Amino acid sequence: MMDARTYHMPRPRLALAPDAGHGSLDGAWWPRCDALELELPALVDALEPAPGAVVRVVVNLSAWPDAPHAVIAPGRVIAVEPAGPGSGAHVITLDWGSVGRWVLLVLPPGEPAGTTGRLFAAAGPGNPLTASRLSALAALAESGRLRETAEQAE
Repeated sequence: MMDARTYHMPRPRLALAPDAGHGSLDGAWWPRCDALELELPALVDALEPAPGAVVRVVVNLSAWPDAPHAVIAPGRVIAVEPAGPGSGAHVITLDWGSVGRWVLLVLPPGEPAGTTGRLFAAAGPGNPLTASRLSALAALAESGRLRETAEQAE
């Protein structure tokens, strides 16, 4: 007889600005893989402002082409919706309606820790960059060009 096992993703790699909710970007998230159905439960659990709150997640389908319409998580179903035109490919919005809302820069899963550390810092407190500019930096990171630029500068 085979034992049933439940797998839980580790705590999300997440950096939140201390004044989250007051700027165009509330922080940065560095998922371990590009499978949204595996990553979302841990992210929602880490950010959940109220137990059992209904959450709606908005993602850009160019960054998450295989995004499901819903993710089943312990005790909830997480609705996943496509972002509208003009939204940043490297931005995810988690919305609990009147309870809370977070807009996060998504760092590419395969990006090295050094590069993501710089992007986490840029998405943090006192961030002078807009969400779209940080999203452009994340796109550079995903293409490897940000890493090349950083290596050339060193």
